[in-house]
Amino acid sequence: MAALLSVSDALARVLDHARPLPTERLAIGAAHGRVLAEHVRSLVDLPPFQSSSMDGFAVRSSDLPGTLKIVGRIAAGRPESRDVRSGEAIEISTGGVVPEGADAVIPIERVVVTGGEVEVPAQHPSGDNIRSLGGDVRAGATVLEQGARLTPARLGALAACGIVDVAVHRVPRVAIAVTGTELRPSGTPLERGQIYESNGIMLESLALATGALVDRLAVAEDTERAHRSVLETALTADIVLTSGGVSVGPHDLVRRVEAELGVEEVFWGVAMRPGKPIAFGIRGATLVFGLPGNPVSSLVGFLLFVRPALLAVQGDPDPAPPFLPGILSAPARQRPERDDFVRARLVRGADCIHVMPTDGQESHMIARTTAADAIVEIPRGEATLEPGTPVRYLVL
Repeated sequence: MAALLSVSDALARVLDHARPLPTERLAIGAAHGRVLAEHVRSLVDLPPFQSSSMDGFAVRSSDLPGTLKIVGRIAAGRPESRDVRSGEAIEISTGGVVPEGADAVIPIERVVVTGGEVEVPAQHPSGDNIRSLGGDVRAGATVLEQGARLTPARLGALAACGIVDVAVHRVPRVAIAVTGTELRPSGTPLERGQIYESNGIMLESLALATGALVDRLAVAEDTERAHRSVLETALTADIVLTSGGVSVGPHDLVRRVEAELGVEEVFWGVAMRPGKPIAFGIRGATLVFGLPGNPVSSLVGFLLFVRPALLAVQGDPDPAPPFLPGILSAPARQRPERDDFVRARLVRGADCIHVMPTDGQESHMIARTTAADAIVEIPRGEATLEPGTPVRYLVL
């Protein structure tokens, strides 16, 4: 077997093939979670006029302090046609257009209203409580750049700037094909040698959380005919995820059947634990990931390689795994030839995050993952990392 790729080299090869999908235009109301394929510029000055930031009275600051005659009322969306003259005030609501002649708004709680007059007991500077025209953004200025993901706050900003629709990258279609004669759906009786299938729902949930459309196919038994049938269907998607059948046993058929179906293998085997026998290939524009059948191996492989690919094909400019810094809270032995990705709990300290590896690190122990908050990287080496050692982790 050829030397195993490092995690970083394997990720680089994946991202070399993960090209952004074609674009489409969507109304902003349908674009949540999508990634922009172009810069977006405001169609208006925002605010498009001088407006009040308070409920109060629009006045001339040169008249203050003093008692002023109330000569009108302005509600949001209903501007006053007359100017404010010396000795006058106009009642105004938050968001109302500041009338000509006024250069300050005095909050209603800072005045005394008596009949048709308002007493302002203190001086207020020019511009007080007035939102300036274009103070947020000017017409023609860039609001969001290409590659930005459309969050609720960003969609609200686009709507305020008059944007109706945007160019975004298409959502990737993901096909999930789980293999294994021993697998049975939850809720059915198990016979000797059988286990419940869990990788499919886990991978589906992970892919959905990364913005994909997912088709979870029927579990394929360990026969060439069953593998060929499910893989022929899966390979019509943008990204294929298989689980199981990628090692070297007599029933590990996935890579051989994929090769017969025209999949070009880019790599097989990464210097990591768990997940060493992960495979990655391409057929045309379709990306094909062969994840190991052990559930934790499948989980780690998704986080390190599949999620970045899903982000990259959506146009995300920074798709790499979002590792965060932490401090190890217990000893952790390094492995000489493989990077270790260990389940851990996170504990927030006064100035850092402490990372505590959990018990039960075997790759089949998916139930033990329920006690973990993160996957922590223990880089290869010959030492034992002591408590206090800086590490990096991925949030689960």
